[in-house]
Order: sequence, then structure tokens, then C-alpha cells
Amino acid sequence: MPELSVIVHGPNTQDHLTGLLDSLTAHPLPDVEVVVAAVGDWARETAERYAPHVQVLPLPAGTTDAAARAAGAARAGGRWLHFVRAKDGLPPGSPRTVAERAAELPDTVDVLLLDHLRSTWRSSGLPSADGPLLTRAGRTELTLDDSGYLLRLTPLLGTRVLRAAFWRAHEERLTTDDEPRAALAALLLAGRLACLPHIAHEDRRLRPASLPPVTAEQHLALVDRYEALLDLARERPAVYTVLYEIMVRDCLRSFARGGMPEGVAEEFFHRASLAALRRRPEGHRRPAGLEGVRRSLLEEGAYTRYRAFQTANRARRAVRSAVRAGRRQAGARVRDHQYRTALRRPVDPHLAVFAAYWNRGVACNPAAIAAKLAELAPHIHPVWVVTERNAALLPPGTDHVVPGTRRYWEVLATAKYLVNNVNFPNAVVKRPDAVHVQTHHGTPLKRMGLDQMPFPAAAQGLDFDALLERVDKWDYSISSNSHTTRMWERAYPSRFVSLDHGYPRNDVFYTAGAGDVRAVRERLGIAPGRRAVLYAPTHRDYEAGWTPRLDLAALADRLGEDTVLLVRGHYFYDAGVSPLTGLRRSGRVVDVSSYDPVEELCLAADVLVTDYSSIMFDYANLDRPIVVHADDWETYRTTRGVYFDLLAEAPGPVARTQEELTGILTGDAWRDESAAKARAAFRRRFCEYDDGRAAERVVRRVFLGQDEASLPPVLPVGKRTPAPTPEEATAS
Repeated sequence: MPELSVIVHGPNTQDHLTGLLDSLTAHPLPDVEVVVAAVGDWARETAERYAPHVQVLPLPAGTTDAAARAAGAARAGGRWLHFVRAKDGLPPGSPRTVAERAAELPDTVDVLLLDHLRSTWRSSGLPSADGPLLTRAGRTELTLDDSGYLLRLTPLLGTRVLRAAFWRAHEERLTTDDEPRAALAALLLAGRLACLPHIAHEDRRLRPASLPPVTAEQHLALVDRYEALLDLARERPAVYTVLYEIMVRDCLRSFARGGMPEGVAEEFFHRASLAALRRRPEGHRRPAGLEGVRRSLLEEGAYTRYRAFQTANRARRAVRSAVRAGRRQAGARVRDHQYRTALRRPVDPHLAVFAAYWNRGVACNPAAIAAKLAELAPHIHPVWVVTERNAALLPPGTDHVVPGTRRYWEVLATAKYLVNNVNFPNAVVKRPDAVHVQTHHGTPLKRMGLDQMPFPAAAQGLDFDALLERVDKWDYSISSNSHTTRMWERAYPSRFVSLDHGYPRNDVFYTAGAGDVRAVRERLGIAPGRRAVLYAPTHRDYEAGWTPRLDLAALADRLGEDTVLLVRGHYFYDAGVSPLTGLRRSGRVVDVSSYDPVEELCLAADVLVTDYSSIMFDYANLDRPIVVHADDWETYRTTRGVYFDLLAEAPGPVARTQEELTGILTGDAWRDESAAKARAAFRRRFCEYDDGRAAERVVRRVFLGQDEASLPPVLPVGKRTPAPTPEEATAS
């Protein structure tokens, strides 16, 4: 029998389970077993990667925390049980420390108490307030009646290691989705306690905006929690008094935090008032000062007077902050006035604003959605946000606004729909009846959003608080595969709804015909029978500018007269100052950095050569050869951070040098059986939702309000027919 069973339970929220299992399996211990009660497919798939070092117990999505804990405990064989939520963490070495301490304890001890750290999206390793209390208790065995102050420990079940026999004896009372209630009940039900003044748990507090809103029932359940716990302590005066104090303090703090609708707030105050009076210990005295005033008003049930008391305090704080804010606001008043005026107008249900790539023009997913919108919902008028420099390049008849103009602020204020593949400016207000759609512009290999924080080269100049304010405006986030859905959940923790419909810009890879492929190649000057190699490298955060990774002229010479090299520089770089300026146009090397749309370049190419660009995920829909040139993979991975090992899961052969790349392209390795097998696996994972009808699904769901069940189903990868290859197009 193992000494300790670590029971990891819950869904893989924002991919935190990966880090937890990395920590647990780094140094397996013979007397510690790990049971993962994995809720949902993502948690199951993640946990299965760590077998046989962990036991995986798959549970259906939606299984509650309480049910997952109980299922994990039923599978566990350890003498002691440590429940750890899948979103939380365990500091290195803590399972060993806990197991060794637990092994010293007799069966008369029911609960071992641990210290912990706190982490949020913006900080980690914050000390808890529990350390002094645990140090005061020391390592001796004790009872709660003699140490009631232990009830003031943070009520986390992850900081209570329970003897398995104790859990089984009280499982019914401890199995609740109200974790603080379970954590406090464990102390009240225990015969004897022991402490370990050692940090052995990490409480990872998720960003509230990424969690479902708190319901009225959950607000009101706080009072019920303490009423039930006080019943357990009824015959223990010292314990009862401490618990009563905790109840009143917690109720007042919850009320002060706000977030409750007015009717719920009044009901909460009324229930808390009754509990404070009914449960008040005999002879109990209120504290002095403002806290005493608050408690007096609570016990009197004086809701209106308590609100007035709060308002007076807030008014004093508001006066002080207004003086500071006045100076900041003066400079923006002129611009804000016309925008605020427009915000008072009704939202126009027939107006949609589109933007792409920081207002460069009609492109990417927004362009594909706008095109389908014109077909399925012509009553909705699209307006594009485009810089003055790029306005001249718009298709004829495109209605557009230039940032900063009066009409720009008017349409942003009154449009029902706002669609972008990046974010709208911070100043844009999210109106309650407006719909914001974040289309994104790629599948993430590199770290994005909050996941950039540990990487200085990527995080330089980023304001993560402002980023999250923008993310909180999203109603919908479009995804092309489950990997992307999960990484957006992790990188952008908020309450948006993921539209797992595919990337609309990739529809063309299934709808284009032979004539479309031939026409693009003719525009690019690619003669029939010649091989077109599209080379599209990505941006590197650790470089100030674009450093060419290849000698393009030498590569073209080696590839021969029958190959055309199409070179696509990243859009971050100004084509006027890029290393491609002056590139010879012999017909074999062509700079296509300014050619739009990029999807047409993909249709024209026989093979894609890239490094870490997201173009590989889109191009894979064509089921054509892909070669990865990864000469600086280790540097890129270290400076930017990545979500998976591209070299291990590449969509085709990998070259680490130009010579290796040349050998692949001059032989058959770029299109042989091994390359096809790698590409097939890559397509199954990353072309999951792309089947040619993504834009239709988005328009029907967002603009026409159709439910999920009525949308066109996503075809399996094996049943889709991509656009014809250049060779097939020529033959037809």
C-alpha cells in the first residue's frame, strides 16, 4: 500500500494540468501514487501522456469537482489522500515531504495541514497568510478544541491531507462542490490534527473573467455553508465562537465586494442578518470602530442604512481619485466627446464593422466572413476600418472608414457586429447589445497572450492588463482545431464562446477549382509544368529586423530552371526596407511579400517551405508537401516559447541547414511516403474543423442567430476534397 495517494481531479482548465503532471512525474516515488480523475477529453488526453506513471480515471465532461474527488478516492490505494485540483500546482519535492511526514503519524491523526503559495495570471509564488498559524501549531498532534485558530487557515481542501479511513467514514459530509465548506468540515470532523509548516501546495487562482458568472444561488449559499458548519460545532463553545466570527467576517466581505444584483444583495443581507442574530454566541461582544458599526447594522437587518454607510465611504474615496483622474482625462476630452455622443445612439442591427491586421485592408478571416455575409445576409452592411495609406488598395466600392475620423467613431459606437483578426483599440467600448467576434489569424505554435509573460523577448512592451480588457470584450473566438481552442482558453482566460467552426479564410482551399489554380499561377508568371516552391518564414522576437535564413539566389540555382521560388516576407516587415528589396526577378526567384491574398499563393504552390509560421497549418488543408527549415529551433523555442515540439510533430521532412533543405527539394524526400504519412497525422490534428464551410457556419451562428445543431456539420478530414494541385489543374 502506498503511503500517499495524490488525487488530481477536474478538467484541464487553461492547460494547467500539464504543468502539474510534469511536476508530479519528474521524480516518481515508490510510496506515492498519482490518480488523475480526468474530467473531459482534454484532461484525459493530457493525463494519458503520463501513463504509466499516473493512473488515469476518465470522467465525462461536466462531472463536478465533488464527484471527481469521490471517484478518484475510490480508485486510490494510499493510506493518506491529497486532493489537488487540476488547475493547481505542487511545488517540487512536496509529495515526498508530505509522504514522509504522513508516515510518521499514527492512525489517531485524521488530517495533516499544509502551507501553500498563491498564484494568479500575473504573479506566482505569493506567500499565504497561513504560515504563522501553522508555525504556532508546530509539529505536535493537537485537537481543534485546543487550537480553534486553525479554522482561520485558508479553506482549501488541497492544504488538508486526509487519512483514507477518515475520508471513507465522513465521505458524505465531505463530498460537496463548495470546497471551503469541505475544507472547514474536515477540521470540525477530525479527531486529531497535525501540521506541516512547509509549502506543499500551490493555489492557482484563475482570472475571474474567465470563469462562469456567480449565480444568485451561489451567492446565497455562503450563508447556508456556515449555518451547516455551525451545526457541527454546536457542542464545542470555543470552536463555535471562532467559526461564528469567520462567518460574519466572510458575509460582510462578500457583501462589500459587490457583484450581486440588487435583489440578490438584499436577500443575501437579510439571510446573513438572521444568521448573525440566531447564531450569535451567548455573551458575544462586537468589536469597536467601523467594524463594530458594520456588524451592528448587519444584526439589525438595516439594509438601507448599510448601503448609505457604504455610499459615504465610497464617496470619500471617489473625491480623492477624481482629483488624480482629472489631469489624465483632460487631453482625451475632445475625442471622447464625439464617441460618447455616438454611444448614446441605438445600436444599428444592420451594421457590421470589419478590420484585419491592424487595419491593413480586406484580408484573412474577416474578409471571408464578409464575403459570405453578403451572400447569406445582404441586409447587414459591412464597413471596413482601413488606414489612409491602404485605402487606395481596397476593392472598388468597399465602404470604409479611416481611424480617428468622425465616422470611424460613429460606426464603432453604433455597429451591432465588430469583427477583427486582432483587437480593436482599448478605447472601444463594449456595448451590451453589440457582438464582438475575434477571428484570430493563425493556429498557435508559438506562445500567445498571457503565455508570453515568462519570455522577455516576446513580452517586451506588452501591457497584459490592457490585453485582458480587450479580450473581455470578445463574445466569440473562432478556432480551426481543438488544439487552438484549448490554447486560446489558456492564453486568453475570459468568458468568450469558442466557435469551433474552422477558419473562414481556409474555405478557399476546398472550394477553388482547377481554373482558379491555373489563373493564380498565370498571374504570378509560373509556366505550366514548373514547380513552385513557396518560402514563407516567420518573424523572430529576438531579432530587431529580418535576418534572411537562406541564401535565396544560391537555393534557386541549385533547384534548377524548372523551379520557381516564391518568397513571402512576414507582414511585420516593411517591404520597402526588407532584405528582399532588389531581389533579382529572373523568373526563378519572385518576391511575393506584397501579394494578397496569401491564400492564392498557397493555391499556386506545389510545396511550402517554412520555419515556424502558422501558414503551415493553413497550407496543410491542401494536402500538399510541406518542408520545415528549422535552423534556429532551439533559440526560437527558448526566446518565444512554443506549445508543442514541431520537430517531433512536423508536417513533413525537417531541414536544419540550407544544404539539408536543398537535398530534400532536389530529391524525393519532400513528397515521398514518409512525408505523406507525417502530413496526414498533422492534418488530422490541425485541420480538424476546416472543410470549406467555416464562413457559412460563422455567419449562420453569429449574424443569423442559428443554433449549433442547425449548422452544416464538419466533414471528417478523410472525407474532404481539397483544391486540385497545380499538376492536376494543368492536366484538366
